[in-house]
Amino acid sequence: MKIAGAELARMIDHTLLKPEATPSEVESVCAEAVEYKFASVCVNPSFVVLVKEKLKGSSVKVCTVIGFPLGATTTASKVRETGEAISNGAQEVDMVVNIGRLKAGDVRYVEEDIRAVVDLAHSRSAIAKVIIETCLLTEEEKERVCLIAKKVGADFVKTSTGFSKGGATASDVSLMRRVVGPSMGVKASGGIRTYADALLMIEHGATRIGASSGVRIIRDSIQ
Repeated sequence: MKIAGAELARMIDHTLLKPEATPSEVESVCAEAVEYKFASVCVNPSFVVLVKEKLKGSSVKVCTVIGFPLGATTTASKVRETGEAISNGAQEVDMVVNIGRLKAGDVRYVEEDIRAVVDLAHSRSAIAKVIIETCLLTEEEKERVCLIAKKVGADFVKTSTGFSKGGATASDVSLMRRVVGPSMGVKASGGIRTYADALLMIEHGATRIGASSGVRIIRDSIQ
């Protein structure tokens, strides 16, 4: 399998989520995203206004994270964060599920938590992705949360924050694709650093790649 650089670029969320990221580094990531025509730039919420400004007039979307990276904030705070982010210019939001509640089997809480963010995002014409943090879940838990995300109408399920003990794996992407079916997006993120890494995830069902190494991945693809 081989994917041309331009096609692959449109599948990459060019990501900068490290806590020490500076405004100048965010501006550099935006410039790269415009040059390579990535799908989006994904940053922490405080940078959404800056990213919107720097991406103005381009096809690159503004993406941010909600309840990041632990997912342990209240549903109300996730909703407020989502609303503010969209008001500031976010077009895509990647929310972290409440992992502890999921592991406790509190399906109702998890469903209501995800639904609240998804419904608000959709009411404001934004895309909603659900980060399930696969490295912390059993196979059964992965399946359960993917089905919940699908039930409430999320646009994507996403493997990882990149801030826990593991990132995306081909087996997890394959499982997620199998559970949600062909019509829902699957985003692989965490530890994807090379063209080969990206291709492996796409071969197993990913339709979006979250990576801080987007430029390297595209350069590798055209060699």
